[in-house]
Amino acid sequence: MIIVNVKEGENIERALKRYKQKHRRIGVMKELRNRKHFAKPSVERRSEILKARYKLKKMGAFAQ
Repeated sequence: MIIVNVKEGENIERALKRYKQKHRRIGVMKELRNRKHFAKPSVERRSEILKARYKLKKMGAFAQ
């Protein structure tokens, strides 16, 4: 649970902005998406390798 302390006389928009920043920083949505489905460790590793290959290919340093 995210807690944002609102200071005396603080604008609600400012407090909401701090809440959104904190929400983004701790990665709540990313964690929820990861927990939606289970992926085997071997599948996760394979996707990481494919992602790395794609990035290298985009950079023009892929030699096979």
